[in-house]
Amino acid sequence: MSASAPTIPNAREPSSRQVGVAQRLKSFANDMIYHVKKHTGVGIVCAVAYFDPGNWGVDLQAGSQFGYRLLFVVLLAGLFAVFLQVLASRLGCVTGLDLASHTRLLLYNRPKHKLLYRWLGLYPLYVLAEVAIIATDLAELLGSAIALCMLFPKLELWHGVLLTAVDVFVILAMGDPLRGRPVRAFEFLIAGMVLAVMICMIVIISKVDVNWGHAFEGYIPSKYIFQSGGLYTSVGILGATVMPHSLFLGSALATQDRISYHPKKSEKLALAPTDSKDSDESEVVAAKQSSRMHRYLESCKESVMNAFRVPPKSMYSTTATRHGERENNPLAFVKAHIYHGIIDVVGSLLGFAVMINSLILILAAAVFYFGKGSTGEASPASLFDAYDLIRDLVGQPAATLFAIALLAAGQSSSIIATIAGQAVSEGFLQWRVSPVVRRLVTRLLAIIPSMAVAIAVGRKGIDDLLVASQVILSIVLPFITFPLLYCTASKAIMSVRKTDTNVDPATHGSAENAGDNTEDFSNSKLTILIGVCIWLVVMAANFYVIVSLAMGQEI
Repeated sequence: MSASAPTIPNAREPSSRQVGVAQRLKSFANDMIYHVKKHTGVGIVCAVAYFDPGNWGVDLQAGSQFGYRLLFVVLLAGLFAVFLQVLASRLGCVTGLDLASHTRLLLYNRPKHKLLYRWLGLYPLYVLAEVAIIATDLAELLGSAIALCMLFPKLELWHGVLLTAVDVFVILAMGDPLRGRPVRAFEFLIAGMVLAVMICMIVIISKVDVNWGHAFEGYIPSKYIFQSGGLYTSVGILGATVMPHSLFLGSALATQDRISYHPKKSEKLALAPTDSKDSDESEVVAAKQSSRMHRYLESCKESVMNAFRVPPKSMYSTTATRHGERENNPLAFVKAHIYHGIIDVVGSLLGFAVMINSLILILAAAVFYFGKGSTGEASPASLFDAYDLIRDLVGQPAATLFAIALLAAGQSSSIIATIAGQAVSEGFLQWRVSPVVRRLVTRLLAIIPSMAVAIAVGRKGIDDLLVASQVILSIVLPFITFPLLYCTASKAIMSVRKTDTNVDPATHGSAENAGDNTEDFSNSKLTILIGVCIWLVVMAANFYVIVSLAMGQEI
């Protein structure tokens, strides 16, 4: 009896190893899609603040005066922004409180000299935060107004300021992004504006003659930063990029539960009685549509009414006056959100904010410093100059895209600044009023100086005001970031209790067992060192500019 021939596997059939790899790739892709759907949003909302019209003003000035040489400052400021924004996200995710609330807990109820800490620490910081938001909104309003004047030349600048102020009503229509759960419509609107800016800038750059080899050399540190005007413009870039209000907003949005806020699928619509088995399918569909329409109308009505009501306390707010009187988020919540939040913030800021700022500076350098628009003098270019020259050299479609991109950047940034104003007032002072009142107050504080400047100065000198507003933000920045660096470096503030059922309640809070039952999310020594270096760099640059201005020197 002959032995049976060995079985030869079919080469066309995938092996078990190939099947396993395919299944793992499919599972990985599904997980990626799930987490992108759930966790993206905060990063792109925060990224908007880093390419607002103030950035456009300083980037145009930097490119037209120094060519590509200050691209290094754009990159460095972008990395500073990523670092600080990640810290703000970690702070909100771990503790469940935003930066403004943490500042209040640090300074409101100190064991000794309470009034001294409040009046020399807490309240001045609140005033500085509001100054930063007003300076930010001033730049946003003026930038959007300039864009409207480009698109509609018959408009005066102050007309544009009034028209661009209506975006506050768009916010009111979408709900309150700070009330504990994500408002996806708000995030989708901001994402659409960000993509519009990005696409417009890519199209414009593709039509301009850029020496890319020379441009990439601009990311190398250069001595020209210390030339006449170079450091002042660099500080303006730093203030325009690392936005204080975005740190407040980013920490507030990071407190939100982005996984379990959706209604359960088991919650079904109430339909007509089901005992009639012969009901037509069309009647069931009509009942569903009618019920959905009714619910939609009721939801819209409730949203409008809520806009005029004093909102309840957010589920993430606190009545505590010290950090020891409250607990952080559960460990499961932190692990489910913190790393996704970091990836979202880093990807959005590097992929959109740094890229768009670099494109604006490259555009200004290619057109004004090296291109046909060069006058042979290192004179700063204004937004109107850029629009006119792009129209003359490239064409009206490209100039229109430039104006649309500026308008989208201004409107999206203005919305973010208004929401940040709400977070600041609630966190620092627990001042809780209706969204209509809070947002109108925030907007009026920026509209009044914007209107005054638009009427008094007009188009001439607006760009100098934009750069000056960004220098103000840079000066405010160290005071805002100090509480952020302190809180995220504190183990007492950034420790999360583990869920351990075997822990003896009698020793649960004892000092010798506290470390065993908590997980520390505070900054490492390297992170602390980097944060201190960034803080010192900003302080040194600001000190140099302030002293030079006080001495009447040209900087």
